[in-house]
Amino acid sequence: MKYAIAALMLAFSAGAGANDGIGAVAAGGIVFGKTDAVAMKKEVLNVGHDRITVDYEFLNESGADVEETIVFPMPAYPVRQQEADAYYGQPSGFTVTVDGKPVRMRTVVRALYADEDVTAQLVKAGLSDAQIAYGTVFDDQVRVPPLSAAQRRRLHDAGLFGDGPEWDAQVSYVWQQKFPSNRIVRVHHAYRPLVSAGPGESSVDSDTVKRYCADDAFLKGWDKVVERANSDSQGGYDAAKVAYILKTGNTWKNGIEDFTLNIVKSAPSELVTLCFPGTFKKIDARTYQVRLRNFRPTRDLDVFFGIPGGGGGIYAPEPPRLSR
Repeated sequence: MKYAIAALMLAFSAGAGANDGIGAVAAGGIVFGKTDAVAMKKEVLNVGHDRITVDYEFLNESGADVEETIVFPMPAYPVRQQEADAYYGQPSGFTVTVDGKPVRMRTVVRALYADEDVTAQLVKAGLSDAQIAYGTVFDDQVRVPPLSAAQRRRLHDAGLFGDGPEWDAQVSYVWQQKFPSNRIVRVHHAYRPLVSAGPGESSVDSDTVKRYCADDAFLKGWDKVVERANSDSQGGYDAAKVAYILKTGNTWKNGIEDFTLNIVKSAPSELVTLCFPGTFKKIDARTYQVRLRNFRPTRDLDVFFGIPGGGGGIYAPEPPRLSR
């Protein structure tokens, strides 16, 4: 079913899902598993291009206390400086609280190339977590030791370094969490998300249409934004693309029993398109909501925000804060 409203055009297709997952940190990196003891009873996810918050209610339905390794993975980003008008970064101000109290986390860094995990190759070449995660994107913000000639040569021979790093980095937040038997545990996250952003294109290409399920209503709205900007010297238009890993919601018993997604615009005039099942309803001028029961995610979430006027909250990234 498709649904479109003048200020916010949303297109839906099958699939999507949600975040915190059960996992383990092994020698080869993070390995996701599944629990038959702890259920995700409720999740409320608020997604905007300038802020994301998520609230969970977990219940250990077994007869004994359980302790699990919790993993919150961020989307991967290229560590090579991009030539296009795009910014890539890790979340600003990432926090997690459990039952209202802050939690001590650590980070795990992975390197990906052509959908393969190449972290071990970079570690073998002597790269630190910071060198893997920062590359050249954050070289003006973080003092990271440059790669030696021997390291560059070894990585070049492996196809991982041309005139710059060729891999993508992924940072995950990890902590140990106790789930007492038959007691609700409430977890809250808040952060400014990783965003791929910059000046919008005058037309939306076929790849964007497919990835974000852009329908005719959205495309007509975007054409009007572009036309208005071209006729107004004070105008302009930006695009902000937010990625969110959702499928790890399947690691909990029964998936997500009660799921709410709120798409939150920073201004009523913004256009938004994404692929998601269900029927959204308007909550207020900036918020549209969908609720699903017994939700088992089949794909991750990608949201395209079209921002009339230009400069609508687009910002440069800040480096991920790495901790052990």
